[in-house]
Order: sequence, then C-alpha cells, then structure tokens
Amino acid sequence: MDKSRIQVIAMDLDGTLTQHKQPLSPLTRATLEALGKRYKLLMVGAGQVQRIFHQMEYFPIDIIGNYGMQYATYNAQTGGLDMQRDEVIPAGDRGTIEARVTALREKYGYTEFAGDNVEYHPSGCLTFPLLGTKAAQADKLAFDPDRAKRRRIYAQVCAAFPEYCVFVGGSSSFDMAPRPYNKLYALDLYCREQGIAHENVLFIGDDYGTGGNDESVYLSDVPFLCVDDYTTFPALVQPLLD
Repeated sequence: MDKSRIQVIAMDLDGTLTQHKQPLSPLTRATLEALGKRYKLLMVGAGQVQRIFHQMEYFPIDIIGNYGMQYATYNAQTGGLDMQRDEVIPAGDRGTIEARVTALREKYGYTEFAGDNVEYHPSGCLTFPLLGTKAAQADKLAFDPDRAKRRRIYAQVCAAFPEYCVFVGGSSSFDMAPRPYNKLYALDLYCREQGIAHENVLFIGDDYGTGGNDESVYLSDVPFLCVDDYTTFPALVQPLLD
C-alpha cells in the first residue's frame, strides 16, 4: 500500500468500524478524526445515509447510501447532511417477485417463515428474508453465522433475480439492489464526479467474501484493506498515520 497516492479513504461501517448497528467506539472515532486531517473520508454504505449518519453519531463525513442510490455531503455550518442524490427505482411486478422467492423457498426448504415473504424498501431495494420479516432476533442470529447456508444457494438467487445485484445480507437474508447499483458502481461514480483515479482511493471493508456487499470493490482495481475484526481497525490503519 503506497500511502503517498491515497487521497480518499472510503469505508464500510458495520463490521468494519463497529459492531452491527452500534455507535463508534471512542478510540475508533478518534482514529477517524486523525485520518480526516490527512485524507478525505467517505462512507460507502448499504443502508440509507441518514441511518448511517445517526449510527455514527453525526460524525462529519460524506456518505454514499443504498449502494450509490443516495449520496450526501456533510455541511460543516449546519452539522447535517446535504442530499446530493436520492434515486428511487420502484420494484417491478410484485406478483412476479413473490413467485420467484416462493419458488426458491420451495426448492431449498425455506417454506416456513414468520411475517412477510419479501421486504420492499422505498428505494426499490428488496430483502429476501429466509426466516421471514418477523423472525425472532435470536433465531436470525443462530441461523447462518458463517453464511455457508446462503452461499450454497447464492448463485441460484442471483440467477432468479438478474435485474438486481444480490448480496448475502444481515444474518439470515439476501439483500438486492436494482442494477447497476453496488459499492463498486457507487465508488466509481464518485471518482468520476470528483476527478479521482481508482488508485488514489483506499477502500476499507470486512464483507469481501462471496456475496458480500464489499466484494465488488475487493475484486476491482481499487486498493483494498481487509478488516476481519472491527476492533482492530485503529491498529490496521495506524500505518496511514505514521
């Protein structure tokens, strides 16, 4: 890693900087503040920008959300975000979507579930919750901790939904974003808009395995720093501060 070339540090949040849906630790926040004095910081997330901003307790950072469907810049005067892009791509025919999900459930034995068959998000993103939208949290956490169950059928879910980018999401679901939206598309769009080359960006993420939402960046020409334990983030990036 040639830090002399780095202008932008782009990051995932959950699993990279903090535990899922938890705030930043004081040490991680201080590390980001130190990085921010040397590099432009950018959050590249799967969730909505306001949710990410709230989870980060309003840390001053530009945020890409919904795999690039949203982009907001930090306003130092107001302490809030200015939305620059907020795309909505309505889901296609729900009957067809439900039928495809039901066929996958029947083929792979996930016919018993609590709540809804599919979760529809305002942006047009979808969630295919294998245990249903109303499953107990304990059941979801125990279902597929190593993601092996979902990776076993990942290719088949992708084939059933070719109009979506499919990710192994959360603890028991598949997340889907309308094509072409994924983190690489979002980051590439940002680079083109800002006039920055891929080699001038360092991406830091944890979800780089098969079906992970950081995988598209990991497999690209963008320099990538892997995080396997979010508590090690401060130590991993220390060389960027030395």
